[in-house]
Amino acid sequence: MTQLDQTEDSAPSTAASDRDSPPSPPVAEPTADSMPIGGGLPIIQYWAQKTLSPQGPQIWKTLFHKSACLSCAWGTGGQNGGFINELEEPLQRCMKSVQAISSELQPGLSDHFFARHTIAELQALTSREADRLGRLSFPVIRRAGSDHYERVRWDEIYQLTTVGFSLPPERVASYSSGRSSNEAAFLLQLMVRALGSNNLADCSDLCHAPSTVSLNKVFGTGTSLVSLESLRQADCVVLVGSNAPANHPRLMNELIELRDRGGKVIAINPVKEVGLVKFGSPAHPLRLVQGEEIASLFLQPIPGSDLALFVGIQKVLLERGWVQFDYLKAHTENWQDVIDQVAATGWEAIVATCGLTLTEIVAAAEMIHSSQNVVFAWAMGITHQANSVDNIYSIANTALMTGNVGKPGAGLMPIRGHSNVQGFGSMGVTAHLKDNIREALEKLLGKSLKREPGYDARALIEAADAGEVDALLCLGGNLYAANPDLTQAKRALGNIDTIVYLATKPNQGHFHGLARQNTIIVPVFARFENPHKTTVESGNNFVRLNSPGKTHLKGADLVTEIDFLAELAHRLHGDQPINWRRLHDTRYVRQLIAQTIPGYEKIGEIDDTNAEFTISGRIFLEPKFPTTSGKAEMQPTPLPNLTLPTLQDFGLSDAQHPALVLALITGRSYGQHNTVVYKEADEYRGMPHRHCILMHPDDAQRAGFSQNQRVSVRGDAGQLDGIEIIFGEVRSGAALMFYPEANVLMKARIEPRAGTPAYKRVPVAVFLR
Repeated sequence: MTQLDQTEDSAPSTAASDRDSPPSPPVAEPTADSMPIGGGLPIIQYWAQKTLSPQGPQIWKTLFHKSACLSCAWGTGGQNGGFINELEEPLQRCMKSVQAISSELQPGLSDHFFARHTIAELQALTSREADRLGRLSFPVIRRAGSDHYERVRWDEIYQLTTVGFSLPPERVASYSSGRSSNEAAFLLQLMVRALGSNNLADCSDLCHAPSTVSLNKVFGTGTSLVSLESLRQADCVVLVGSNAPANHPRLMNELIELRDRGGKVIAINPVKEVGLVKFGSPAHPLRLVQGEEIASLFLQPIPGSDLALFVGIQKVLLERGWVQFDYLKAHTENWQDVIDQVAATGWEAIVATCGLTLTEIVAAAEMIHSSQNVVFAWAMGITHQANSVDNIYSIANTALMTGNVGKPGAGLMPIRGHSNVQGFGSMGVTAHLKDNIREALEKLLGKSLKREPGYDARALIEAADAGEVDALLCLGGNLYAANPDLTQAKRALGNIDTIVYLATKPNQGHFHGLARQNTIIVPVFARFENPHKTTVESGNNFVRLNSPGKTHLKGADLVTEIDFLAELAHRLHGDQPINWRRLHDTRYVRQLIAQTIPGYEKIGEIDDTNAEFTISGRIFLEPKFPTTSGKAEMQPTPLPNLTLPTLQDFGLSDAQHPALVLALITGRSYGQHNTVVYKEADEYRGMPHRHCILMHPDDAQRAGFSQNQRVSVRGDAGQLDGIEIIFGEVRSGAALMFYPEANVLMKARIEPRAGTPAYKRVPVAVFLR
């Protein structure tokens, strides 16, 4: 720990050795009785530790506040109460909620903090250490050449920001995360588009953009086709590339209850996450300690090969006469092309690509065929691939070939990350604006808007690296750490003249993502502290209303995101074409949203009714889709080429021993939310700190490595030394390291149709120096 670190979370006392027994090769049926469990008593221990601490009363007060959970997009909270979901069920909070709330309830930074600590000292902090510094409670600026941040007046902030954003519109941009509100998102994109820019990069560009692209192409809508109510009617869930026990814990309750009613879960993940085998949920206290079996079938494909697995499932369906041809003919386009491709793809290529046996693929196909209502769900194990759009096409094709779209209890369900990341997309925060929203905004603004797409998150970094961006406003998020090739990200941000960060707490991006001239940090209220009402949207298309609140930070000099953006917009645009200062009133913002955003008509009445709602036109209970033909447009999916480079490609000798090349998966720990790290250890994976690599013991032993040995890991962008080998349940040929630390290793291999980097298949060499 560094001298700047303030507090230390104690970790659940689970011995790492309990997690480290050598696994068998991937098998169809997990031996759940012999596995440790995910969740369980450590969750209760953490809740007790936090809620019985001196901070406890504030935590409980916030948990009951009528506002949406700060953590993942599997939403809860709102006007029914902090513990209530959209089906009015109680006790809908998880450990991730407590982690996020506890972090926001930290004391504010002292008045002299930045004067006492240089930029170099702050850059030495880990993600967790930066987060534990405390809340931002006054605005600061780092001027060109200075080695300190210093306090700054609001009039200077507005003056510098106005000058920065008064440049040619193609040279200004924004970046945003899902931590903020729909109202702030709408105002941000309205302000930027009124300038003549479409450079509205967003954190979704780095995660679920492939879901949006592929679902729009196939179904004419870019979000989940399944509501929580509809999910309750499924008798099978195919869960792909998701570590829901860590990142969406309350989804585990749905899987437990599905298993209780006789349903099945197919888990597909190169890492056999313990919580997907067995999970103990506090919502089911009688089974908390022993846990409940989750996966009926656990498949561990080669990273990046999910498409081949789904083509294999389709081939079994085709060969056994299980394809629903009547459904395809009535409700889809291009189905014959897909069928022809499946028929022409040989089993040898399928099995070699995905690394699973024919027996395993048949077992998955049989389970899907024997179920009445199947929901296909996925997370970033699918979207963080170089062919991620095709991955989702293959999932959609499988669902359509079995008639599992457009009826209750079935459909496609991307599992979104941050609590309002989907809301930002709905509000038009995107470099690729839909025509109907653009036309509505043109009517509102009284002028034509630019048609050409703007910069997404990766294009923004590339443009900045080329010296083509002069001003950047970041509404939350950590653009620096979230990117591949941190060396490039730091250099690119350093080419921008003015960067303004709106944030509640410090993060590594504030210390490494420094502008050439002026870097400004604007402290804002957390969601449950805002003095006005706001709304957010869950991953299942449910809009929640957040009641006003108060901050615990006495004497803090904070601003709401809405007030900052409205004032900046007024200074940039005057009173034309709309009265920007009227947008300080979030009720008025919601009325504008109701006029311009499809499906959001009810938000215009929410201040009077407090009635939260499911967005219209997104949940499909019959197979009629908002495409040109009204049918789903199936897409052929070529198998990926997944060859790995050689040791020589990494500048190493083939004779070097021990050494090997692996497909690295970068992922979050069980004590982490996006780039924010709450705990250093990951007990469920047996990884005692952040500088570990999880490997299959057979790979390590063949190469000559041993458990707990320290090695170097080299990618195409950088190298990390002193990394500890941990044996674990990852398939042979693959490995896992923590994001964002491992981002330094890799250059950005991009899915060209979505702009998303391939974080989940990074070729690396592991060797001794």
